[in-house]
Amino acid sequence: MSIGDSADFIQWLGLDISIKILNYLDDPSDFVRISAVSRSWRQFVIENGFCKQLCLRMFPGISRVADVTVMNNSMELEVDFNNYMEREHLEKQNRVFAFLARGLESFIRKECIATAISASSTDNYPEESIENTLEPGDRVETRPSYWSSKGENDPTASEKLIYNLVANLCVITEIHLQPFQAYFQYGFPIYSAKALRFRLGHPKLLDENNMTDDLGDEKFIWTYTSPEYPMIQENCLQKFKLPEPALCVGGILQIELLGRVQRQEMDGLYYICISHVQAVGRPLSPSFDIEIVNPLGDFTLKYYPEAEYCLSPVSSPEGRGIAASRLRSFGERLRQRGVRGWEQMILNALLETGVTVGDDESGNEHVA
Repeated sequence: MSIGDSADFIQWLGLDISIKILNYLDDPSDFVRISAVSRSWRQFVIENGFCKQLCLRMFPGISRVADVTVMNNSMELEVDFNNYMEREHLEKQNRVFAFLARGLESFIRKECIATAISASSTDNYPEESIENTLEPGDRVETRPSYWSSKGENDPTASEKLIYNLVANLCVITEIHLQPFQAYFQYGFPIYSAKALRFRLGHPKLLDENNMTDDLGDEKFIWTYTSPEYPMIQENCLQKFKLPEPALCVGGILQIELLGRVQRQEMDGLYYICISHVQAVGRPLSPSFDIEIVNPLGDFTLKYYPEAEYCLSPVSSPEGRGIAASRLRSFGERLRQRGVRGWEQMILNALLETGVTVGDDESGNEHVA
């Protein structure tokens, strides 16, 4: 028997080999094209959960998904994983993870910090509070703008800054920090840290009002911890690129500042001062949201099919124009690869809305 005698290579190769071959695919659009070939191929993709497996390979934290909820016209249509063999549940699950894979794969870079939660110490509150690190510069009108730790005799003492991100589900690629140069002190000292690292996660307790009382790690579940980065003692925005994009489930960022390099002349104590902090990446809202369901970190993945694209909840007409343009380009690429009219109808049914893809920004600031 030759392969030409069979119209369906999945049947010819068998399920096990076909599954092994398709698991090598790493582009969610490939599964869209495969699903458009025939009804049996579409069912094969759905029943074997290829889109979910792709998400798991990209970000293992997706394994904490306890269930999926499709929000349709303000109604919740739950996908019960205990009844995953039911066809309608599998189709909904496939659609959700297909969209999620597209959102995780490509994204517009933007600022992802929404608010400051608290700092492990503050020298003079509120004049030197963590809120000042949300300002883009080191001055607001005529006053200096920065956060300052309390002074320490021990130069190895660390500090922690904690922030809320703009969405509960974010892909983070870089963290930017600028140490503060005290231009009002003799010698213009720069109060940087020796090194730093970052953590992403969510609070163990679901009551966010309790997060400011204690910054101990026991209050949080950290799903990602970065390597340690050295920090230079220069008055510039320093960029720390993560080895791989990191998925934050829960919308909490912790910056740990390790060690001190600058002693204040007037009291002989070591301080750390930061003028600006940024988290760069891509929020997956409003198309996706999550709800932590237990202290272990399991969560419900919520999908909003009526959302136009995966960006922050507050969008602009310019952003909508970019989204439409990117979607048209994506459709055109598929047509150039041989997608026919009836296949386009299946494509539209599978992917009801578009996901925008943005170009990376570049800058001249120091990159670690």
